[in-house]
Amino acid sequence: MGVKRYGLLPMALMMLLMGTLWAKSQPVPLPGASNDSGELTPTATQAHPSARPWATHPVASGAGPANAAQGLQVKSASTVKQGEVLKVTLQHATGLQLGTNDYAYATLAGRKARLFSQPDGQLLALLPVSVYEKPGVYPLSIYNAAGVPVKTTDITIQDGRYKTQNVSVSKGTAGLQPLPGELEAIQALKDTVSPVRYWEEPFVSPTVDCQNSPFGVKRYHNGVSTGDYHKGVDLRSPAGRPIRATAAGVVKIATMYRLHGGTVGLDHGQGIGSVYIHMSKLAVKPGETVKKGQTIGYVGSTGFASGPHLHWGLYASGLPVNPNQWVANVPRCN
Repeated sequence: MGVKRYGLLPMALMMLLMGTLWAKSQPVPLPGASNDSGELTPTATQAHPSARPWATHPVASGAGPANAAQGLQVKSASTVKQGEVLKVTLQHATGLQLGTNDYAYATLAGRKARLFSQPDGQLLALLPVSVYEKPGVYPLSIYNAAGVPVKTTDITIQDGRYKTQNVSVSKGTAGLQPLPGELEAIQALKDTVSPVRYWEEPFVSPTVDCQNSPFGVKRYHNGVSTGDYHKGVDLRSPAGRPIRATAAGVVKIATMYRLHGGTVGLDHGQGIGSVYIHMSKLAVKPGETVKKGQTIGYVGSTGFASGPHLHWGLYASGLPVNPNQWVANVPRCN
């Protein structure tokens, strides 16, 4: 059966336009290089504060269609530190979520986080703030499923006051390279945003030991700056110490890597993930569901490690964040 000639051009133009709009809406992957913990870091030519996967739009207070925000209550802290997560809850949000594939979301400082329904009927978004974000006042904006801004408020991002730390690294350890696919697997874990929430607060520390390297410190190796910061917490744990899941979740990674060593990665749901590296032995397999406090492996010194310890990282909506915000009273080592 023939196709009328005059129908081809409009159809082709429509498909091209739709494809262009879809491509413009996708996050742009950031180039990176591995650091001491095998995570991706911005390249030297990339300005850190502008390395954002989402673009935001200026929103005036009360913007959006008439009565779009009527009765909507947005609750969050008024301040958040660099490297921490702003927890945003919405009440009386009927009509913000439209269908199962489209969803409302919140934005702050160039970051975007989906608003997920909670058992109590509220909506929750977890907005991480980069360690590199410049302190100041930023708009927290709420968008409905159609991408229409419905409410905005101001949030102050505070200086995290992260210090510096020097780490002695042997020549053999410094030369370690990741296995093929190793960095990609860690990146995929960070980017996972699944709809089911497994986690509950408070989280638990993976071991009972003190922190000998906190989150956010600017790292030096043998007195030379790495140009990066520590993306997790190191716990001074003896070899063989059981490692606990910081929260309930699904095992996404359970592998002996070259750079990370023995590694377990958990998806806790709704944008929260955690990673545990340098293990001597693994106690779980990919696909398993674990409970908070369950043993997932044992402390070791595998991979890029100068001695037995646990590197524990926490991610929110794809960004490394400070685990100390989620677990109280983890002591610093003397």
